[in-house]
Amino acid sequence: MRTVKATAAAVTAALAAGAAGIVAGRIASDAGLKAPPGRPLPGEPRLTVHSTAAGRIALTRDLAALRPGIYGLAGDGSHAVVGPVLDAEPHSADTVVRRLERVTHGTLAPGDKVWLTPNAYVGDPASTLGLDHTDVGIPGELGVLPAWFVPGRRDTWVIAVHGLGTTREHALNVMEFLHRHRFPVLAPTLRGDVGAPRPPDGLNHFGETEWRDLDAAMRHAVGNGARRLVLLGWSTGATMALRAAAHSGLRDRVAGLVLDSPVLSWERTLRALAAARHTPGVLLPLAVRAAQGRTGLPSDHYGLYADRTVPYDDHEDRADDMGPDRPPPPTLILHGPDDTIAPWDLSRRLAAAHPERIALHTVRQAPHAAMWNADPSGYEEALRRFLTPLM
Repeated sequence: MRTVKATAAAVTAALAAGAAGIVAGRIASDAGLKAPPGRPLPGEPRLTVHSTAAGRIALTRDLAALRPGIYGLAGDGSHAVVGPVLDAEPHSADTVVRRLERVTHGTLAPGDKVWLTPNAYVGDPASTLGLDHTDVGIPGELGVLPAWFVPGRRDTWVIAVHGLGTTREHALNVMEFLHRHRFPVLAPTLRGDVGAPRPPDGLNHFGETEWRDLDAAMRHAVGNGARRLVLLGWSTGATMALRAAAHSGLRDRVAGLVLDSPVLSWERTLRALAAARHTPGVLLPLAVRAAQGRTGLPSDHYGLYADRTVPYDDHEDRADDMGPDRPPPPTLILHGPDDTIAPWDLSRRLAAAHPERIALHTVRQAPHAAMWNADPSGYEEALRRFLTPLM
């Protein structure tokens, strides 16, 4: 009788532990599946404003505060733009002084909590850059997708697609550059964005389903005069561009891809996001399994297929997605080794697999999806060189 009771107790404990593991895995998977647009990704530190003066701001001394380049500085109800660290300014042991370019809205006061964001602009193309644009509605799979269209003289359109944790405002970083080179630019919202349809399950799918919103934008562009398309995506937006280049009915119109910090392994990215939330390592595999169960995402084997091709649907013909009969379109990858969210090594391997078609521009000391921010002039020069043959 004691043996039976002991066995029953052990089984009950095991079931309870299993249920707890499932719940913990589900919570951990939220780090990627519920990353809200316009909010900092897990691991992005909150900084304290220590002081402000004309053209200067002192922030908490942190590796993030020391990043080179230009960033948005977002707070609850405020947005500003900060430039490089001012080495000539006196720095205390616990502060970093950066150039304060402008305060877009709200106020900055000592004690405010802020974080760095790739979005250097908030607003629309007219209010931020002085660019004439049209608000358009793109018929998508789930409903109408609001989008900005900035006209240009060329018949090659650039479709700019944001990724995890950002909004279509991310495209404003490069919109003036693209307009100067006379490219029409279409910047759509995606399912789950403010003002766009909500996905049925309310979850991010790392581009696996969202790419169909990009496909809708491609149809809109071609229907309104685009003869060729350049797909420019950040983070999971880059993943969407890869999916569209392989599976869209308009893939033959894709003249080039620009991939900034591409997520080439959703599993590794999810693990990184969950780990940044201080999820214990033992629970990270449970987070991946929970994400698969909640979304139906296929296993990507941690991106190891990047040696062979790009992360498309896990179909039997995956190896042929970009095989000899259909090589990738000309592609520029902008990425760097300091990205802790989307592994840089996969970008290197993808570029090495197609050296004749894919160029890799390495940006150091840049966090995820902030390659332009870390080096705007170098980024735009790489973009200019890549786009020139496609004009």
